[in-house]
Amino acid sequence: MALKTPLGWLADHYTLSPRSLRWATTASLVVSILIVLGGGIVRVTGSGLGCPTWPACDATSLAPTPAMGIHAIIEFSNRMITVLLCFVVAWVIIAARLQKPRVRSITRLAWSQFWLVVVNAVAGGISVWTGLNPYVVAFHFVMAMGLLTTTTLTWHRVNENPVSVEAGTGIAKPARALSWCLVALTAVLIVVGTLVSGSGPHSGDTAEVPRMAFDWIDITVVHAVLGTATLVVAIVLAVVLRRGRAAVPCRRTVVFLAVVLLQALVGLTQALTALPALLVAVHLLLAALVWVGALRVLLDVNPGLFPGVHVGSPDRRVVAQDGSFAERIR
Repeated sequence: MALKTPLGWLADHYTLSPRSLRWATTASLVVSILIVLGGGIVRVTGSGLGCPTWPACDATSLAPTPAMGIHAIIEFSNRMITVLLCFVVAWVIIAARLQKPRVRSITRLAWSQFWLVVVNAVAGGISVWTGLNPYVVAFHFVMAMGLLTTTTLTWHRVNENPVSVEAGTGIAKPARALSWCLVALTAVLIVVGTLVSGSGPHSGDTAEVPRMAFDWIDITVVHAVLGTATLVVAIVLAVVLRRGRAAVPCRRTVVFLAVVLLQALVGLTQALTALPALLVAVHLLLAALVWVGALRVLLDVNPGLFPGVHVGSPDRRVVAQDGSFAERIR
């Protein structure tokens, strides 16, 4: 008899409802957005080195002491969000494994969340060890976006309806190409945003720390041009979808446009008003929402790319190899 893992043993004896999995994936998505906001708050309050060591707060205490002040409390609170995220991801893994029948792709996505949490936590620790090296801090943010990608895909897989015949009609090839272009531009926009952050003020600590060797004005202009290009592509995509009468993807693209416009307004305001801390934190939060929005547009415009699954449902609509739609009974 094959030796079973603890999760395998639990799956043989217990079952969790599809609702539990849907709640778990929603929680992981929400907390993965909150971790971006938490990092932004750490940065704008100058608390990046509030806890000067990692994983303990200092050489003598795991948690901050009163003598370490408010910056240590802020930094440690952000670390506690990571702990919360660990529990939520564990919930996703267990809920995915204890489904009847089990959907292996969801289990793999759940485990990918776990490994990305580990990588992101280590990146955060290295950023502390290196005295907030801006390149490490930028990598830490990109890894947070990688985690957000996985939590978004998992949420979509579990919560969205299986793709239908109607979802595949009215979406022309130009729209599909534009959706990929939109995601690529958004990804580059976010990466360049880390260079803007690493080159200019609000380094994440009140002390002098190394900055990236880019001219802050020049890299900010590049960031703005990329943002404008993203807006233009989104507008063109919305027009193409509207003409093709693809209602749901069109609405999703319009929502994405609204968030990007709000992000652009916040970015312009903060650039013209000496980077007020509150607006910088809002800008980081909106960056997370923009990335989620770009992924959601991609998934809606290409319904066969990553179709939703009704976990626990006896029937599922799937996409054939040639891109056509077919019915399958489990």
